[in-house]
Amino acid sequence: MNIDNLARIDLNLLVILKVLLEEQSVTRAASRLHISQSALSKSLNRLRETLDDPLFQRTAHGLKPTAHALILGQKLPNILQDLYQLTQPPTFNPASSNRQFSFAMVESAYETLIPYFIGPMLTTAPNVKLDSYVWTEKSMQDLQQGQIDFGISGRDLHPLSDFQVDRLPEGIAYQTLFTDQQVCLVREDHPLMAALTSDQWDLPLYLDMAHVQVRCEGSDWWALDYFLADLGHRRRISTTVPDFYGAASVCAHSNLIFTLPSSFARHACQLYPLKLLPLPFEFMPMAYVLLWHQRNDEDQGHKWIRETICQSVAKLFTPAEML
Repeated sequence: MNIDNLARIDLNLLVILKVLLEEQSVTRAASRLHISQSALSKSLNRLRETLDDPLFQRTAHGLKPTAHALILGQKLPNILQDLYQLTQPPTFNPASSNRQFSFAMVESAYETLIPYFIGPMLTTAPNVKLDSYVWTEKSMQDLQQGQIDFGISGRDLHPLSDFQVDRLPEGIAYQTLFTDQQVCLVREDHPLMAALTSDQWDLPLYLDMAHVQVRCEGSDWWALDYFLADLGHRRRISTTVPDFYGAASVCAHSNLIFTLPSSFARHACQLYPLKLLPLPFEFMPMAYVLLWHQRNDEDQGHKWIRETICQSVAKLFTPAEML
């Protein structure tokens, strides 16, 4: 490494390059960086001179990165995280810290988990800022690129599912928070209530009923659907909706069945006139997991956040419910 040459490089340009790669638009990148488009264009020209590569080509759909820019984009999150660590004190003091952390969480975690760890965090660290977002199909990529610090998501334990715990992308670390079972919700006066009392609630009846499903991470299939497919069955899904609250509301005002994790089902029963039914067949549990990138393993602030979340959630569940 030639230190003299490195000293002539403005390292702020690396931040600009990362944002340009993420936004692929001068307008959006300038807005995000709170600078003018003219200033950003000048920085881009300096980047091109420094790196001896055009980096981007203008197209009708925005900026298209060159092959070299894409390679740099894979390395930048770790490089910038290391540079950021150099600016941080060796210890993390929650009481005096004003750091900012971001989360992306599946919808059910907002009700079942977040109320129990946000309070303890902000009591101990009153000046820390916590930003939360909804977990989507691109949240894992955001974790890899450093756009969010943590994810809380449900991971299937079925071997054929696309969302297994042991099939996480390279560099993503996780801690299981708790495991949950699938149950069913129906409206209070649903005809199935009679079947339940007469011991007729079984798999054939379950498959014969119409279902409402929540689309998770862009997929219409859950682990349950893979499991049933292995047995040669398929649920009759009449309606697919984007969120748990919507599905619970549909369920409360129709004869559709909603199959979902029990932790959210108990919450839904407090909001809507619903009844909770056991799944009429044996099925494996799912896991709620805390996700982060390994580049943050030794960051003291990240460690404190992870420990606080895990300790808070552990108080809610018995050891038997933990993996």
